Amino acid sequence: MRFVKKGKLSLRYIGPYEILERIGKMAYRLALPPELSRIHNVFHVSMLRKYISDPSHVLSYQPVELNEDLTYEEEPAEILDRKEHVLRTKRISLVKVLWKSHSIEEAT
Repeated sequence: MRFVKKGKLSLRYIGPYEILERIGKMAYRLALPPELSRIHNVFHVSMLRKYISDPSHVLSYQPVELNEDLTYEEEPAEILDRKEHVLRTKRISLVKVLWKSHSIEEAT
């Protein structure tokens, strides 16, 4: 299930969750855990992605703490790299960040 997109960061999916029923041609009802009870459990197919089993996807469970408006905050753990791009009259600083509760492969 696609959850939050902040700025130019990549999309995040949470789950997998069991499909309870198909609603029409374009929506599904999911079995969400109690901590997501304030989220409507019917999703359009564009918000879902098929899960393909892969042993490398098995991670330790870390609960997501949601704010009142159903968003969450990502916190940086470490700065991995810095670069500076020069565009005609501007200099743009680029920073690669390792986020807390994410692996090194997910650094942005």
